[in-house]
Amino acid sequence: MAIIKKKKDITPVNDEEKQLLRELKETKNALDTAYANLSYVVEPELIDCCIYELNAIQLRYKFILSQVKKVDTLNKNID
Repeated sequence: MAIIKKKKDITPVNDEEKQLLRELKETKNALDTAYANLSYVVEPELIDCCIYELNAIQLRYKFILSQVKKVDTLNKNID
């Protein structure tokens, strides 16, 4: 039996949050594209390139996600 988590709705309060959420969405799209690219390449050099790109995008996604959580926590503390 799988545990299904509901997506947390984050309603942007200010411009900073809107920008972070937009960047998070763009980074998620870039991650999806990078995974798709990896599934099509066959040359070892290109595979290495795709893996490098995936790692970089994943790090960016984690960073932006942590910033979103930090801003969300700050806003909760203010309320």
